[in-house]
Amino acid sequence: MTTPDWDGNLMAGPLSELFALDVTTAVVRCRGCGGSTQVAALRVYGPEPGLVGRCPGCDDVLVRVVRTPDAVWLDLGGVTSLSVPAPAQR
Repeated sequence: MTTPDWDGNLMAGPLSELFALDVTTAVVRCRGCGGSTQVAALRVYGPEPGLVGRCPGCDDVLVRVVRTPDAVWLDLGGVTSLSVPAPAQR
């Protein structure tokens, strides 16, 4: 295993290929410990063969993003919920 970068913002580029908003501001809830944190606060390992975001509370794997020549693979298996800030309604 590689040394973590400690910055979930590294996932901004790969995740922007899947989402039309800044997912690093989203809050994820860990399946392992139940803690909630922003994607930007995940401990990120990688970059090869992809990025792995771990819970800062219990170190469980929450998010995996792998870019291949023809696809972006996203695994949210360690997340029980993903909350994305919505713009204010008019």
